[in-house]
Amino acid sequence: MLTIKKFVVNPLQENSFVLYDETKECIIIDAGFYYDDEKTEIDTFIVENQLIVTKLVNTHCHFDHIMGIEYLRGKYKVPFFAHKEDSFWIEKAVEQGEMFNIPMNPVSPIDTYIDENNLVEFGNSSLRVIHVPGHSPGHIVFYSEENSKLIAGDVLFYGSIGRADLPGGDYNTLVSAIKSKVLVLPTDTKVYCGHGPETTIGFEKANNPFLN
Repeated sequence: MLTIKKFVVNPLQENSFVLYDETKECIIIDAGFYYDDEKTEIDTFIVENQLIVTKLVNTHCHFDHIMGIEYLRGKYKVPFFAHKEDSFWIEKAVEQGEMFNIPMNPVSPIDTYIDENNLVEFGNSSLRVIHVPGHSPGHIVFYSEENSKLIAGDVLFYGSIGRADLPGGDYNTLVSAIKSKVLVLPTDTKVYCGHGPETTIGFEKANNPFLN
């Protein structure tokens, strides 16, 4: 049974997630932990739930989604997984922060590249990787068919979609990819977004003004 814990963190109110199952193995997706109290909060959660961190995994590498990578990589001695086409965002981590007047430390390169149809495995669980470019060129989402859950990053939000005006973004690519790769999932799939509340595939198919 997959359990998902959401943390709303950093100046951009980004959603970071810890996913774990009955084995206590876990992964951390989109580690945006920035402030000291946010880092303490996730460390406390991991200790209190006796979790074993196995890897850090990202939907994409915009700076608000990587603020906690170096801290957690150092503390838990685990590798960082993301799509190769977002490597340039890692290289520009400090520069990204400067654009928003938010100090950022450098982030070391991605340890392992993942792409379409790869599996992210931990404990008894696995998530299928789906490449959904348009918000960023290397944006991926993580789908658990068994649990009817999707970690969607910044491609799909409650009633909205991700911005496409940053380097490597493209609006038409984003809309096309969402329609062909995300909205085809079962309507009862619960969607965990990179910002804001959760939604479902069915709700977005029926109500999202950008996708109708």
